[in-house]
Amino acid sequence: MSKAVLDAVKPVTGDNMFINKIARLDYALEKVYQPYMRVDHALTRKIVSFQANKTVPFYRWYKYKEGFSARLVEHYIRKHGIDTTKKLLDPFAGSGATLFCAGDLGIDALGVELLPIGQHIIKARNLLNYFSNDNLETLMQWKNEKPWIKRKGEINFTVLRITDGAYSEENTILIKKILSCMQRENEDLKTVLLLALFCILESISFTRKDGQYLRWDQRSGRCWGALPFNKGEIRNFNDAMTEKLEEIIQDVKGESENDLLDFVPLSVKKGRLSVIGGSCLRELPRLEENSIDLVITSPPYCNRYDYTRTYALELAMIGVDEKKLLELRQEMLSCTVENREKDLLSLNPAWISPLSICDNHELLQKILEYLYAKKDNKTLNNNGIPRMVKGYFYEMARVLYELHRVLASGGEVVMVNDNVRYAGASISVDLILSDIAAKIGFQIEEISVLPIGKGDSSQQMGIHGKEPLRKCVYIWRKK
Repeated sequence: MSKAVLDAVKPVTGDNMFINKIARLDYALEKVYQPYMRVDHALTRKIVSFQANKTVPFYRWYKYKEGFSARLVEHYIRKHGIDTTKKLLDPFAGSGATLFCAGDLGIDALGVELLPIGQHIIKARNLLNYFSNDNLETLMQWKNEKPWIKRKGEINFTVLRITDGAYSEENTILIKKILSCMQRENEDLKTVLLLALFCILESISFTRKDGQYLRWDQRSGRCWGALPFNKGEIRNFNDAMTEKLEEIIQDVKGESENDLLDFVPLSVKKGRLSVIGGSCLRELPRLEENSIDLVITSPPYCNRYDYTRTYALELAMIGVDEKKLLELRQEMLSCTVENREKDLLSLNPAWISPLSICDNHELLQKILEYLYAKKDNKTLNNNGIPRMVKGYFYEMARVLYELHRVLASGGEVVMVNDNVRYAGASISVDLILSDIAAKIGFQIEEISVLPIGKGDSSQQMGIHGKEPLRKCVYIWRKK
């Protein structure tokens, strides 16, 4: 917020008094970190999101909307100057863009990922780096002969309440047939074939991934709301699966016409990749101290997105039932209104230090005071928002504490994140997290701001007016 706008805010009572105080504390903190903030015109929404991966071999197979591009990872690896003797970490590995880009550059990389779908994508892609000629030949036979069509047997897949009725009757039968057909293949082939199936589920379903949830096409019979939604073409299973297998085969054989991985030196031996399945809050404390040289990551944003709903089709296909879905939702970093408060000190008593930093953070506490007051006054559109915002920063403080512990001296954290807004109060995630990082012991190197801010939600703009929100890449160094 500029000083001119800040000065124009009148000190009044009620919500405006809170928002005015938050704005002034935010402005004071921004002045502290202004020397590190700069607009980076090389950073576009395309490069800091999945969009730039859409034509890149291997990365293009699965549309992981919350991921970032291989180009962004490559840019910061080179900027850091990390060499092939070093090790990289992504504590929110997603579909593995950071890990595979590092591996392509000859760097060993470790990821931590909670969702089984992300774990499976990473496993399958890693297998394909060392796929045998026999397996590739069999994959080509699958593409050419489509053996699932004539398969008589069927294997049922898990159906969740939030995925019930996601496919047409024809596509449902074909999914069951291909699951049955896979069983005759070896484990490596089954893993890759299941990856191909994951890659087409959204396109053959009545749903579309839409931020906080799956949005349902009116043809499903599950469409709610005043305006009917039509997602456009719903792909035929046979066509979608054949095209995806062809795409995978082209990339593995190096025949893609869209080969944009020109930054990868052909002479470099690929780095070793590994992924730990689980929550980084549980897994980071188990990593060795001073063992990592560079962290490149994008945590879940504080934006109410529930990845267990967004990726429900894939989670159901991998066998996640209702009970496991709820467990995954609670294990996630707090980023959705359904997250309950975690007993963080029982996970690690050493976390008393970052807890104290959050307890004494004036801007964060004023934001929480405002949101809890809105909840008490019953003027908040969801009572889970204050708990989510508190959980997000308190849990991220623990993540930053652990990243500082596992980084070697001079190691860096590169983090992509968004600012958010609730009940008219803008929350500068970039400033608050950077301030917490500094208090933990990081040197703030840079807060790179995208030239064009992120749009606010239509609900927030309708009630509180339009205010662009910063999207940034933070760079912190262990002193």
